[in-house]
Amino acid sequence: MSEEKFDQTIRDSQATPAEPVAPEEFDFDAYADYEISLLKKCREFRQAQSGVLVYRRMRVAEVFSYDCKDMKSSLELQLGVLKKSMEFKADIPNFLEPWYGIGTIAGAFGVDYIWKQGQAPAVRPNFKSAKEALDYKTVPVSQSNIGKHTLDMIDYFVEKTGGKIPISLTDTQSPLNIACNIMDMSGFFFDMFDNPEAIKKLLHRLAELLVEFTHEQISRIGEALVWPGHGFASCRDFEGLGMSDDNALMISSEQYLEFAASAVEYAGKSFGGTVFHSCGNWSDKVEMVKKILQLRMVDGAFSAATDPSPNPPEPFAEAFANTGIIVNARIVGAPDTIVDIVRRLWTPRMKLIVVTYCRTPEEQARVYDKIHEICR
Repeated sequence: MSEEKFDQTIRDSQATPAEPVAPEEFDFDAYADYEISLLKKCREFRQAQSGVLVYRRMRVAEVFSYDCKDMKSSLELQLGVLKKSMEFKADIPNFLEPWYGIGTIAGAFGVDYIWKQGQAPAVRPNFKSAKEALDYKTVPVSQSNIGKHTLDMIDYFVEKTGGKIPISLTDTQSPLNIACNIMDMSGFFFDMFDNPEAIKKLLHRLAELLVEFTHEQISRIGEALVWPGHGFASCRDFEGLGMSDDNALMISSEQYLEFAASAVEYAGKSFGGTVFHSCGNWSDKVEMVKKILQLRMVDGAFSAATDPSPNPPEPFAEAFANTGIIVNARIVGAPDTIVDIVRRLWTPRMKLIVVTYCRTPEEQARVYDKIHEICR
């Protein structure tokens, strides 16, 4: 098996090329039937104590970067990959995501996007201390420029699809990640020592804003909503609020449990629990993450072609066996790579979703069958 590496020359290692499909040309009934054909298996998996599902994730490089704000183009490109997804053997259907982009909740604090040509949106923090952030008079996220745009895109997607296609929430960040969208990270870390109560208060305030805006999105999406959303394998029968918590890697496990865990738990409580994601290698924090109350799923990259610092499989197999917590394992790579990692990751007492990016339906079918053979 040849060694695979992260390819920095391509726009998105987890993307699938697709031709745009206009809503008028998309067969919504066919996709609805396809989704229904998979939901029974998803429901049984959620209720079981162990098992495996295979998800062939479809995401478009343009939508994940500069094209994320163009409603028409984003929808048509995503419909293009949804149409393509039905050719790939899988257990979980793909879904639409109206808005990609971090920084949504930061809009409540007057933070707006910086757009550079051909790039994804970025934000620049407004505050140097937690006190400054707490003293700022926030507005509801739905009234900010970012929040309004997100809700407008949800309304557009629902209108154009008639609510027949599964739709997720926006790219949801944890309170810890959001804090560093509004506050200078150096100041944040200093305040953890100099003003710890202010940091805890700020994270809880961010969790409240997140919950409020999540409810607003749910009211717009309606019955088409899938969980946990964004980068996770998601469907109408799963549960938990998926949050990116990458800044967990920047602090110790003890600090995370002291400062960040309660805000994450608060955010997830209203939505069936918490779902954790971090990029990079967070295998040394699996025991910390397991302590999050109502934890439903965790996500990580498990091959070098997925992430330049992937997770080793073995700590996850050991930590999450017998817990009922789903491991969502993203594995970009050749069939041999995927199979080798699944062998090292799987134990009969765990719940595993293998996320593949196979290039052809034929390759996907072989990998799908092999995964189910390994994970009996």
